[in-house]
Amino acid sequence: MRKLLLFILFVSVTLVTYAGGYRVSVQGQRAIAMGHTGVAVVNSAELVFFNPAGLVYLENKLNVSVGVSGIFTDVIYQNRELGTSSETDSSVGTPLNLYGSYKVNDWMSIGLGVYTPFGSEVEWPTDWAGSHLVNNIELAAIYIQPVVSFKISDRFSIGGGPIYVTGSVNFNRNASRTTTDLEGNRSNITVEDSGVTNWGWSIGAMFNPTEDLHIGFSYRSEIIMEVEGGEATFSNFPNSPAVPANGTTTFNAELPLPAELTLGLSYEYKKWVFAFDYNRQFWDVYESLDLTFGNGSSSINPRNYKNSSAYRLGLQYQATDKITLRAGYYRDETPVQPGYFAPETPRNDSDGFTGGLSFAVTPKLAIDASFFYLRFEEVDASYDFGTNSTGGRESFGGTYKSSAFAPGLGLTYKM
Repeated sequence: MRKLLLFILFVSVTLVTYAGGYRVSVQGQRAIAMGHTGVAVVNSAELVFFNPAGLVYLENKLNVSVGVSGIFTDVIYQNRELGTSSETDSSVGTPLNLYGSYKVNDWMSIGLGVYTPFGSEVEWPTDWAGSHLVNNIELAAIYIQPVVSFKISDRFSIGGGPIYVTGSVNFNRNASRTTTDLEGNRSNITVEDSGVTNWGWSIGAMFNPTEDLHIGFSYRSEIIMEVEGGEATFSNFPNSPAVPANGTTTFNAELPLPAELTLGLSYEYKKWVFAFDYNRQFWDVYESLDLTFGNGSSSINPRNYKNSSAYRLGLQYQATDKITLRAGYYRDETPVQPGYFAPETPRNDSDGFTGGLSFAVTPKLAIDASFFYLRFEEVDASYDFGTNSTGGRESFGGTYKSSAFAPGLGLTYKM
């Protein structure tokens, strides 16, 4: 997914980000309801994503989970000194997930996951104060992940497999605060692409010291994105040798996607399940995003991210034979350091509150419902590495307030 994920970082998918950096943590309705814990929870085919090693411990031969969430986000920017403020138009992302597993025999299971960890539509007002950094974005990405799981013993298993990604993106920003054509139209740059693909991999393990205690491990690899010949369109530039010419050109760039490690445990006690996950994202590989365009211009974008962590707690209670209740909480650290906080990545520390339930329509079919509310801490911050019309550095900052709410619905089938 080379071009797509490069632009994810460049433009602002982080306006709907819930796991540090630019990842959207909505990979399963049951997991969402339990604070997005799942690396050591054995309850559905969602393990394809969270920890494929656990698939061999599912009781049924066939397990299928499907779900969708509606993510409602809101970002408010204000600079009291300059008397400016802006708010993104209400946007709705609809991440999907589909997981299936099949028990080949007592010691081997296979699975397949299709999910959308990136997907958003965000729009700032026309010519707002930060339009030279981002105007709008439309993004969609689909991950396809086949896995295999092996039971080494009744207490230990391993699993993993490759990850294939395909997606599309459309992004627009103004070229600078002041550059216009002769009619006064703001000069802008539009980037778009589709059908972009790339590969990664994952591996997991699960250890069961007792029948009720599960300990899980999951790791996803770093992926280096190399783009050659991407498409960018320059519009409303004045006819001058000092600025790029109007029209379509190409670009080259390189970007690493960070590795991710999750450790966790779950404990079953009578009708209760308690879960805890620790998630570490190795963002320090994301030092800068530099783009070289075919028309001779370039865009240098320092990021200097730091490694970040998420702490997740989940609780499940079997209320009746048909109703299972869930709740959770997680604390998510930002990877953005002071001086690098830009409107395309308004990502600060956050607290997530989750809940949901499952209703067993039949012994084979259940309806899963979830929600989460994510409250980002209000932050006064700036991005000090913007470029003005003469090529010099300029700072853009203010106060950011962000929040997100996401109800979700899904089905679980087993036989």
